[in-house]
Amino acid sequence: MKKSLATLLVACSALVGCAQGDNNAAGASAEQLQHHRFVLESVDGKPLTLSDKSGRQPEIDFGEKMHISGAMCNRFTGQGELNNGVLTAQLASTRMMCADPQLNALDNLFGQMLAAGAHISVANDKLTLKNPQHTLVYKRAEWVN
Repeated sequence: MKKSLATLLVACSALVGCAQGDNNAAGASAEQLQHHRFVLESVDGKPLTLSDKSGRQPEIDFGEKMHISGAMCNRFTGQGELNNGVLTAQLASTRMMCADPQLNALDNLFGQMLAAGAHISVANDKLTLKNPQHTLVYKRAEWVN
């Protein structure tokens, strides 16, 4: 009986430790985001392939005090707020039509995700924005001024 109780306590401790570890890794901190640029790599598990030959890559930049800027089809900017691993922002953006229909769709998707709040995580130079319907994965890139 004592051995079973000890085994149960060790197992519970291990589970609590794992849960705490997952909780810490689950969300990104402002320090992991600020002063970094990320380029979109995949949408909903599929690699991003654009028909637009301009060479522009959809990106997101995090500046001082969680200021967000970047581009999908259109340029956007706004003030981000990070709470418990969820990033929210109301973005202002240009309103042009792009030659690539996928970029037009990504404009809307990205804006809706941040307006409603998207879970954000950073691991191995990858940033992930996720809501119940969609997952956007970005790769850390060099900062371009």
